[in-house]
Amino acid sequence: MTDIKFAREEDLRQAMELLYFAYRDFTAEPDAMLARWGFGRAHHRVIYFVGRQPQMSVSELLATLRITKQSLSRVLGQLVRQGFIQQRPGSRDRRQRLLELTVKGVELERQLSENQRQRIAKAYREAGGPAVEGFKRVMLGIMSSPDDRRRFERPR
Repeated sequence: MTDIKFAREEDLRQAMELLYFAYRDFTAEPDAMLARWGFGRAHHRVIYFVGRQPQMSVSELLATLRITKQSLSRVLGQLVRQGFIQQRPGSRDRRQRLLELTVKGVELERQLSENQRQRIAKAYREAGGPAVEGFKRVMLGIMSSPDDRRRFERPR
């Protein structure tokens, strides 16, 4: 095994290419589905994270995605108008907007994620347990935000 302190430039470049090609293939099928709705990857991310955390506030979603209010407003408005997401005022703070997928949104999220789940499950089976743990450690190491890394320390 190569010690990271002595990783060669070629090893680092190869890792970058692996990430690129894996992400390209990982997003290809969902991108094609999204295009049929006139949506892009930003829509997918919103649908995914709202589906993972029902009753997520708009401010929590902004913090998770690290996009501008203007960008989120455009994407979220489209998803609300087309019936994929519903917004409700918060119970304690009526100014707060809580987001949840509609039945239509849950179905779209399932369709978008199914191929991705299958790809990951296949790769995990082929790689084995130690590789899965190594993959998680590498991905966590790539993340720059301690807050993002902490998301994965908590049990779901």
